[in-house]
Order: sequence, then C-alpha cells, then structure tokens
Amino acid sequence: MTRIGFLGTGNVARAVAAGAAAAGHDVVLGSRDPRTKPPGSLPVVSLADAVDHGEVVVNATPGTESIALLTPFAPQLAGKVLLDIAVGLTESWELAHPNSSIGEQIQEAFPDVRVVKTLCTMDSTVMIAPEKLAGPSTVFLSGQDADAKAQVSALLKDLGWPDATQLDLGGIESSRGQEHLALLFMSVATALDSHTFNFTVVPSRGAPSAG
Repeated sequence: MTRIGFLGTGNVARAVAAGAAAAGHDVVLGSRDPRTKPPGSLPVVSLADAVDHGEVVVNATPGTESIALLTPFAPQLAGKVLLDIAVGLTESWELAHPNSSIGEQIQEAFPDVRVVKTLCTMDSTVMIAPEKLAGPSTVFLSGQDADAKAQVSALLKDLGWPDATQLDLGGIESSRGQEHLALLFMSVATALDSHTFNFTVVPSRGAPSAG
C-alpha cells in the first residue's frame, strides 16, 4: 500500500484516485477549498495536507496553473515522487507550451522533486480501465529518476497497465511528446465522436515489447 496525495479534484484526479483506492492504496484528494467536496466518497483535504500525506503526489491540476499551485509546497515536495498528468491548454484549446512541457517546467522549477510524466495521452475513463478497450494499448513514462519510474510503473500495473503496455520514453524532456499528443487526441476524439480510446505503439516484427 502506498500513500498517494492527489492535487486536484476534477475528473482525472477523481478517476485515478478511485482506481488507486480500489487497488488498496491510501489516497486523499487535495483541494484549494476542501469544504467544497466533489462527488464521491474519497477524503478531501487541503493541498498542503495532500502533499504531506503522499509518498507519491499526483499533479492533476490544470497545466497552466500547475507551477503556481505547486510553488508554495516546494519544501514538502522535495525528494518525493511527483506523478504528473497535467497538460497546459489555452481557452481556445491550443497548447500553452508549444516549445516545452509542463513536465519539463515542473522538473526545472523543483529540481529536488522526482517528476514522472504519464497517463496524459488518454481520457480519464481509460486511465483506470484499459481492459475495456478493444485491445491492448500503450501508456508512456518520462522522467529522470529510475527509482521514481519504478514506483510509478508499479502503480500503473495496479491500474491495469501490465509491463508489456508500458513504454519508457527516457528523460523528462520526452514528456513534451506526451503532452503535445493532446492535439492529435482532440482530432481523433472529434473523428470518433468519443474520448474512450487510446494509442498503441506497434513495433516491427521481432522487436522487443514495450515493457
């Protein structure tokens, strides 16, 4: 069991927190206003308390606000694994960081935090139920710290993502590719008239599996 503090109470935070709780982890949702409890039975605490609670902290805040929201808690976050799901989009659904990524910006702003980017290439419904899709698909990981990635990989397995579906892209700079996939995601969602899908990396015959 891992203690996980989620920063955010939106669809993504609630979905992943529910999946983690169902897998036996000790989770709390962190809110700027914990008195306003979102739907569901998960405990809601302040952002500071969520950071304190988590051995792993999940950033599910709006990407354009993530740095500002994380900054007051920099001392508490030092040394912790930060699983970052955020993508920064403008009100016109354009990337707010066309030459960077939220993952890179968080790692640069908080060098003592062990940032791992994952799960941002799919809808929240798929994040915790990949088995509901018509076939196996791919989840990506980016980050500098191998041990942090191993912890996040274990959590992904608990959410239904076996080793063969996980693809380590390398350092945190590779999170740019994950986040920029949001543009393709929106186009595919429009074409399918659905957000319940995912992308699959299909290697050449004889190539090693994603895991």
